Amino acid sequence: MLAFAGNSLLCRIALTETAIDAASFTSVRLVSGALVLALLVQLFKREASGSGNNLSALALFLYAACFSFAYLTLDSGMGALILFGAVQASMIGFGLWRGERFSLLQLLGLLLALGGLIALLWPGVSAPPLTGALLMLVAGVAWGVYSLRGRQGGDPTRVSAGNFLRTVPLAVALSLVMLADLQVDTAGLSYAVASGALASALGYAIWYTALPLLKASHAATVQLSVPVIASVGGVLLLDEALTLRLVLAAIAILGGIALVILERR
Repeated sequence: MLAFAGNSLLCRIALTETAIDAASFTSVRLVSGALVLALLVQLFKREASGSGNNLSALALFLYAACFSFAYLTLDSGMGALILFGAVQASMIGFGLWRGERFSLLQLLGLLLALGGLIALLWPGVSAPPLTGALLMLVAGVAWGVYSLRGRQGGDPTRVSAGNFLRTVPLAVALSLVMLADLQVDTAGLSYAVASGALASALGYAIWYTALPLLKASHAATVQLSVPVIASVGGVLLLDEALTLRLVLAAIAILGGIALVILERR
């Protein structure tokens, strides 16, 4: 969860305090992550299955790209809140599609979470920019898909490496499409490499290690800590404002989702 929050902080710092553009940040992040994971696979050769797949790679790329462009206008705390609100909604939606039945308390929690999200995105004072919020919602759904597919098992390092390697052509294509906006500097590249090699490559490999050992609801629950970590980090490191609207929306969204995913006794 610290790695996930770290990605929010690194991306926000890079896009606001350095010259790097969002497409370049995404590409460097994915390529550096792929290189580190490929190196780990070669260094620790062992008899294990897993090579990733195209659908997981597409979800990973959509998450990374929308994540970067969303942070052009969102602060780290707000971005993480929207991101993981969407993650929970997508994972809960998957559970409903699989035929899970919700109790009255869980339904009330879902309504509370949706109400908090609507209040967060409603136009007005301190509301996040709509385009950034929508991009982060897409990123959250994509990450939810990536997380759910990670529960299928396989060697986590090999699976993560395969998924990251499959995103490289997509990342290159994105950079070519956005070539007119190309801007890089040493500081921006450093943040992008740190996000890819550390917070993403190692963090996601650890996440894929944990996922097969967790129930889907437990995997969703632990991610609720990320917006809190990112918000605190943004306030302490980036001098971001902790607004009343953000606090109230966070309580509604995260509290409501927590009610939804609580296990029935």
